[in-house]
Formats: sequence, structure tokens, C-alpha cells
Amino acid sequence: MKKYILTVLISILTISISCQTGENKSKFNLDFEDVTNPNGLPDGWFRWGMSTYNIQLDSIVKHSGKYALRIEPKEEASEQDFGCPAYAIPAIYEGKNITLKAFLKFENAEHPIGLLLRIDGNSGSLQFDNMMQRGIMGTQDWTEYSVTLPLPEEAKTIYIGAMLSGKKGTLWVNNFQVLIDNEDISKAKLKPEKTYPADNDKQFDNGSAIVFPTLNEQLIANLDLLGKVWGFLKYHHPEVGKGNYNWDYELFRMLPVYLKAKNTTERDKTLLDWINKYGNIPVSTNCKEISSDAYLKPDFSWMEKSNMNNNLKKKIQEIYSNRHQGEQYYIKMAPNVNNPDFSNENPYSNMYYPDAGFRLLALYRYWNMIQYFYPNKYLTDKKWDDVLEEYIPIFISAKNRLEYELAAIQVIGEVDDTHANLWGGRNSVDSIRGNNYAPFRVQFIEKKLVVTDYFNPELKEASGIEIGDIITYIDGKSVESIVDSLRKYYPASNEAARLRDIADDLLRSNNQTLTIQYVSSGQTKQKELPLYARNSLKIYRWYKVDKNEKCYKLLDGNIGYVTLANIKDEDIPVIKETFKNTKGIIIDIRNYPSAFTPFTLAPYFVSQSTPFVKITQGSVDNPGEFTFRTGSEIPKANETYQGKLVVIVNENTQSSAEYQSMAFRAGANTTIIGSQTAGADGNVSSILLPGGLRTMISGIGIYYPDGTQTQRIGIVPDIKVEPTINGIKQGKDEVLEKAIEIIEKR
Repeated sequence: MKKYILTVLISILTISISCQTGENKSKFNLDFEDVTNPNGLPDGWFRWGMSTYNIQLDSIVKHSGKYALRIEPKEEASEQDFGCPAYAIPAIYEGKNITLKAFLKFENAEHPIGLLLRIDGNSGSLQFDNMMQRGIMGTQDWTEYSVTLPLPEEAKTIYIGAMLSGKKGTLWVNNFQVLIDNEDISKAKLKPEKTYPADNDKQFDNGSAIVFPTLNEQLIANLDLLGKVWGFLKYHHPEVGKGNYNWDYELFRMLPVYLKAKNTTERDKTLLDWINKYGNIPVSTNCKEISSDAYLKPDFSWMEKSNMNNNLKKKIQEIYSNRHQGEQYYIKMAPNVNNPDFSNENPYSNMYYPDAGFRLLALYRYWNMIQYFYPNKYLTDKKWDDVLEEYIPIFISAKNRLEYELAAIQVIGEVDDTHANLWGGRNSVDSIRGNNYAPFRVQFIEKKLVVTDYFNPELKEASGIEIGDIITYIDGKSVESIVDSLRKYYPASNEAARLRDIADDLLRSNNQTLTIQYVSSGQTKQKELPLYARNSLKIYRWYKVDKNEKCYKLLDGNIGYVTLANIKDEDIPVIKETFKNTKGIIIDIRNYPSAFTPFTLAPYFVSQSTPFVKITQGSVDNPGEFTFRTGSEIPKANETYQGKLVVIVNENTQSSAEYQSMAFRAGANTTIIGSQTAGADGNVSSILLPGGLRTMISGIGIYYPDGTQTQRIGIVPDIKVEPTINGIKQGKDEVLEKAIEIIEKR
């Protein structure tokens, strides 16, 4: 949501990094002098980007030393591809800031080039800059550039590199240097190592060895209760909170005994004995009461509804009354934002197909993260308390990696959050979806699957499909039936976002062709549609961006137009000056903004400081409690725009785009038009699950100042305007036309 959240998700490579000691901490191959294979990458460097780029040592063109690295696209590279040599450094240094420096030389670069600096925690990226917003391109001799970012305490890995994108150009890079607080990393002070007993428990690193008996109704109910007790203890028991136990492996230690319970009496005794194993609970004098203004309170209805005996209930209540307070091993809140940070979760990435015990662990882990730290749990279609029991047999019985990935996608879909999908570790799913694509884009317009644009216009003749044609059948199946079968595999906050994502994959296959039936000029036709490898197409996701165009232009009728898709901070003063005497300004947010504008451009449209958002956040001290905190205000600027403001949104308006739409709505003369947005706002929190699966959730709740929710609903337009099939055929942007009409009616 914030400016520092990545615009594009980058697939994370799992890299084994040896911890550097005081003696060898300076032995990083930043100058490319260590080379085992002169025809490959320097020692320790790896390819982070597409295979459609040549990345190799150059002993002729260099700034100094023996080698530079040369990056250039291969013939098959597409405009969307990028090449990036990268290097990983353990984040074991004390300091507030980190700076990456290097010398760059480039020729004929048609897209921005830059250094890459990325800082990761256990759950993904914490800080990121690739210099793309600086717009450095063209041809230039050796010049030193630098990138500086904050160095968070929770940082685990520092990635450095250099990036070239597109189909043309050559980039050389030489003389990398990494500084911690302006001092070379070789002289930087090491962090004191903090270890926990939980870190040293390795017993089940190679598998749980859990064998489940045949599942029946009672056993599934018992496993449902165990998952909820296990999760409760994880986030409340003082000994677990201190990091004294690897809670994943404690589950595997007790499961064999638990599975032998013949009745509820034995089951409850097993649970009570298990809890008592961790000692008496000290009486706490600092456990906070539930806040009187709590928006959501902890939900222990699962305990009240269960048939557990009174002794077990009393024990759980005792732990809650004396629960862990302060720093917690398995959960913390991100600095400044307070979305949940699940950094200390082991992804068990070495397990391609986790065994049944680890698959159940994945479900338990995910269910409890949502139970205690998802701010929008109360908005799910299905009651969250019922989800765990439903999915236990699905996870345990998953026969292979594909079934495991599909099980994960389905349970992720139950949170009804467009931020929540299987973003990493879904190779098997992507493989069956296919690597060949139609040469055109399709969207759902007027509830029909319509061809709206060609990725490669030169392929139009071979395809024989016109813009505006309606596809009705694919390989003999109606589009409606295909969509119905796919819904559960496309998590989303609402149907608009779900159909947006499904449309991207409908004309995708491992075959070379698809048989389609379609309607063109009122006639029903059928044909074999040729498909193409992804890297041969200029595929874009959701919306097209021309990085060479300015983000603003003057339309006929003295109307200003601004798209946030490629806006830069330095554009904003120019926009204000250029459009100050216009009749109105249109801000197009049918995209993901490339800059964060609530405190730079939005103030231009308010006459006084104006609240535009309220936020809910969770609690480590009382998991499941969510309270409102004061949101931001749009500050009053020195000058207020006097004309009309029209903001355009649609299903592509998601996350930061929705947040920024709320900021512009704060203006007194603002009209929002378009259609339902994606309904997923708030900084994201990453979640890692066994087998290297990675997903996310909206980590804070976003509301209007009056408490009206935005999650799932999205930004509701003041005037609903949607494209029509007829408009698509005529090449019209009917929503933009409506925006112009609103401004002209002054």
C-alpha cells in the first residue's frame, strides 16, 4: 500500500547462505575477481531475472580490475523481460542505513536501467529500490550511481544487483561497494547473535514421520480441536512466546499419542497432559484487559462450542488470563504500520511434497494466523471457525504436489482477499495451466468474454479474431461452465477482481492451439486459435503502460489528464503548474500507481487539512483484538485547485491504488467514476507455509473516516460507468469520455 511496497512481485529464489564470521565477513566477491568459470558468472553471483538475457564477464569493457559484468538481451527477449545478476549478503550488520554503489556504463538502453538493492526478512521483502523511477536510459559512459535504504533490524538477507529490461541495449556494471552507515561493509560492526532454544530443535527437519489412520468424523473433529488448541498455545503460552520451544515440532511429538485417543475423555486428557508438560503458568500482573473501544474482540467461541471437559476449558482460560506479553517469538508487528509480521516461520522449502504431518501443519499455521491476526476475518463468506474442519481431510489426503498446491489455493480463497493468493510455490498449478497464450487480451465486458486488445498486432491476421469479438466456447466447453469450475482456484475479495484474474488464464494451454467458438459481427463462428509462447508475446497484466510517454497531457476543452501508472514525484509540481487554469483534471487510477501521491498531489485538491482514512490494527499482547488508530490527513497545500476533479477507477484499482483513490475523494469537488475496485487495501503481510508456499493477506483494516469499510467492497464510484462491447469495437474509452462530459458540464 505504501510507496515502498513493490509494484511488481518478484519471484524469490531460495538461496543457501553461509553465515559470515568476523574473519571472513569482508570476503564478498563484489569486484568479480573470484572467477572459477570465465564463461559463466563470477563466483557467488546468480541470475535473478529471465533466461532471455546474456549475463557474462567482460575483460575488454571494464571500469577497473580484471572484469566487468555485461548484460544484454537475447534475440527472443520481450519488452517485459529483464536481466539481473545478483548477489546475496547475510544481514548480520548493525546500522541504520545501507548504501549500494557501483559504476554503470550503458548503450542504447530503451528502458530505465539501475542498481538493485533489496532487503529481505524471513517473510519476504522489507525494503526495495531498483532505480526504475529515476528514468536513467540511453547511452552513457562509466558513471557511479548509488542507492540507499533503511536497514531494518529484522533484515535477514541483502540482495544487490543491476538491472536491464526490454529488447534492446547493453549494460555494464563494475566495482560494487556496500556501505553500512557510510562505512564499508568490511569494517561494519556485526549484530550480536540472539538465539532461542526453538532454533536448535532440528529433530523433524527431514520429515514428521506422522502416519494418519483412516479419517472418520470423530477423528476429523479431534484434529480440528487440536489445531485450535495448538494455535491458541502458540500465540498465548508464555513458554512458546519466549521461543523456548519449536512449536511445529512439538505438534509432531504429541500427535502420535493424540491419534490413539479412543474417546473424548482420552482426547481431553492427552491435551491437558500436553499443556501441563510446559510447566505451571506464572500469574501475570500486566495482562491488559480487552480495550473498551476494541473494534474486534478475541473469538474463543470454538472453545465454548467444543465438547471438551471443564478441566481443559479452565486450563485454557488460565493461560489466557496470564498470557504472554511483549516480544513474541512467532509474531510481531511491522514498525510504524503495525501489520502482522510472521518472519519467524520456517517455510521448509527443501520439501517439494511435504508429508502428511507437514501438510496438516501448513493448515494449522494458516488457520491460526487468520484467526488471530487477519483484520478482515469477520468479512469472510464462510464462517472461519468452520474452515479448519472442512480442510483437514483435503490437506491430509493430498496425493502429490499439485493436489497440495490446489488445497492451499482453496483455503487461501476462503479469506476473500484479493491480496491473498498462492504467490510463490505454485509451479505445478502454473504448469497445468500452460505456457502458451493467445496473442490477444480478453476481458469480461457486459458479462461476456470479449477480445479487447492484441498483445502483438502483427498476429491479428493469423488469429482471424477482431477486437470486440465475443468468445463463447473453449475446447467445447462454455465459458460460463469453465468460469464456474475455476472460481474456487482464484482467490479474490469480490467477483470483479476474480473475473479479472480468471480472464488472464482462459486462453492459456500447453497445446499449440485451442478450439474456440465466438461471435463476430453477429455471426457464430468456430476456429482453431494458434497459441504462442509467453516470451514471444508482449503480454501485459491488467493494463498497458507506455513508459516513454508522460503521465500527463492536456485534452481538448482545456481538461488535464493524469495517469498514475507511470507518474513520478518530480512530475507533480509540473502537473500543478501546467493544469492550474484548466476547467478540470482527470486522474486515471485504473492501474497501480508508480508513486505515492496522497501527500504530494492530493493536497492540491483540498482547501483544508482533511481526514481520509481510519485504520484497524491487531495486537501481539491480545491476539484477536483489533482497535482503530487515527488515520492520516490530507494536509492543506499552499494552493488549492479551483476546477473539478474526476477520478477513474475499475477492477484494476487495487491496494495502493484504492488507498490513493480515498485520498483524492477527500477533495470537496471530487467525483469518482467507473466500476467496482478490487477490494483489497492495507499493507500486506507475507505468509510462508511448508513446501515453500508463499501467500499474503491485507494486514491492516482500511476504513473511511466514518467507519465505512473498503475491504471487499472497494471504492464505490459516485457514478457507475463501464465499458460496453460496442464501445470496445469502436475503440472508445467510454469511461474517459464520461469523465470529460462531467467536467464540461460546469
